[in-house]
Amino acid sequence: MLTLTGGSTPIAAKCTVQIKRRFRVPSAAAGFPSFLPKEVEKIKDPFARKLAARIERLPVSFGENSVMSSCVKPLVQSETSPVVLLHGFDSSCLEWRYTYPLLEEAGLETWAVDILGWGFSDLERLPSCNVVSKREHFFQLWKSYIKRPMILVGPSLGAAVAIDFAVSHPEAVERLVLVDASVYTEGTGNMPKMLAYAGVYILKSLPLRIYANFLSFSGISLATSLDWANIGRLHCLFPWWEDAAVDFMMSGGYNVSTQIEQVKQRTLIIWGEDDQIISSKLGVRLHCELPNAILRQIPECGHLPHVEKPSSAAKLIVEFVQQDQYKEVQCIAQMFPNTTTTL
Repeated sequence: MLTLTGGSTPIAAKCTVQIKRRFRVPSAAAGFPSFLPKEVEKIKDPFARKLAARIERLPVSFGENSVMSSCVKPLVQSETSPVVLLHGFDSSCLEWRYTYPLLEEAGLETWAVDILGWGFSDLERLPSCNVVSKREHFFQLWKSYIKRPMILVGPSLGAAVAIDFAVSHPEAVERLVLVDASVYTEGTGNMPKMLAYAGVYILKSLPLRIYANFLSFSGISLATSLDWANIGRLHCLFPWWEDAAVDFMMSGGYNVSTQIEQVKQRTLIIWGEDDQIISSKLGVRLHCELPNAILRQIPECGHLPHVEKPSSAAKLIVEFVQQDQYKEVQCIAQMFPNTTTTL
């Protein structure tokens, strides 16, 4: 059973109240995978530390080579559709540090996957990191390990990744969840290489990350913003990160606005009502353009509900998953009226 908690405590404390009751906070001595940058030891957020300790690298065939690809594998195995969490632009699976354990607690088989070029995969032999490569890499990971139609969750630019993937590989995606979706941008265009590297240098900087946190969240302290900035830029400390980011930016990035009407999967749209990054009006527009979608807004919440309001985000995702499961059970019950069927 998934429980929500209230209160008017600051964001970091609120997340702790929501999750700590049922999940033992790891000690400072918790072990981390050896491939993570050593700066992971400086992170204070206990939920980021716990999720970081679970990150693995799995071999994924990609072109002529294999990429050791980072993800968090599920502890819970289920016969129902797996939930697969993507992340936003230039981020990692650690974005799900508060919501991931709540989804597992609810009994969902949950993956958190790093998109090629971001996160903690080994890109020492740097592959192309454009849209086509990101899509193909994720498809190979799904085909090798997940293997079943999934409920694909994409926040911010991850929503564009999810739409592009669902249209290209509909057999792999049963349903979609799009969170404060960044799907109406026109990519980066034909950006000069020097300008791309300059932009990447700024992306890596602590001041920009801290500023982005203050835009994304209300009531956040400087200490929390600094810790979250260190979490958000941890993957930027790999030596190949700059080249991978530039390759993506020079390729033009995602432009999925023309693909939206091609999405056939049932879709849940989640939106923070106080999003200062992407207007909630675009959530309404997306709801109108998607053929089979429902829209749920979270009050007093900004651009990243799964970070700011993890209980609310988890509750909406769980209800979306279980509602369809209930319909399937009811259908079976109607077909076989003399059989007792339970969830």
